Amino acid sequence: MSIALFIQHRFSKRWKEYLSKLLPDTKIEIYPAIENDNSVEYAISWKHDMGVFDQFENLKVIASLGAGVHHILKDESIPESIEITRIVDEQLQKDMASFVLTQCFNSTRNIFQYQRQQVNKEWKLHTYKTPEETKVGILGMGVLGQATARLLNRNGFHVLGWSKSKKNIENVETFEENGLKQFLAKTNILVCLLPITKATIGIINQKLLSQLPKKSSFINVARGELVEDADLLKALDTNQLDWAVLDVFKEEPLPEHHLYWSHPKIVITPHSASLTNPKTASKQLAENYLRLKKGKKLNNVVDREKGY
Repeated sequence: MSIALFIQHRFSKRWKEYLSKLLPDTKIEIYPAIENDNSVEYAISWKHDMGVFDQFENLKVIASLGAGVHHILKDESIPESIEITRIVDEQLQKDMASFVLTQCFNSTRNIFQYQRQQVNKEWKLHTYKTPEETKVGILGMGVLGQATARLLNRNGFHVLGWSKSKKNIENVETFEENGLKQFLAKTNILVCLLPITKATIGIINQKLLSQLPKKSSFINVARGELVEDADLLKALDTNQLDWAVLDVFKEEPLPEHHLYWSHPKIVITPHSASLTNPKTASKQLAENYLRLKKGKKLNNVVDREKGY
């Protein structure tokens, strides 16, 4: 039995190094340099080439290198018999929460506005809103959403959460599926942390954005496929939204010609809100591999129907 890494970035050797320390007796290879396809039973993937797993007849598990699994689930060639797992990492949660908190402060304290004024050498003072005056609504109350809600709450923000099923979270006003309209009406800063499912693709559209209070802000740290780009641009141009912080996009890297780059109300970060930490996440990848070898139930298995 061996482990194959399907990681299309420069950190693949680093992941192999950490996993090799935890699993010294296990052969760990980086695709496409696989010695024997039939020996691969455990794959670790981040944005693999579609259909690449077809050649590995004994593959039993595909582990996502991140919290998201859409890059795996959209590959329809993967048999139902193969289990899919994801990363649930405390450091990943902390990093995501601190990124969102930073952007909320940037919005309420007019930092984005002042950065734009600096370019034009414009000295103009603006009043700001305190956290206690600001309602942050989080779309998606999974592990990352709940961690973000707790940090925002500790920093004084009034936090609302919306999810498909009702959640009871201390100091968070929660809404379930049929309460979306009420949730949006109360939200000053909308944070998207939804998974990609058939129901969520394109959910950030004109209909949804029009239900927010005028001059709200939007932060997307989920996936670009959840946003209808033209509708978001229109909401910014008509002052329905004051600002949008976008960390994720339909196509990455974001093409040079994309309208987002030049829009004065959009702040772009290169999918950097939270990065999986090899030092901490490799431990759970190794643990699941050992559980597979012993025939035990795996941790953090994805429900394909739900998409997370």
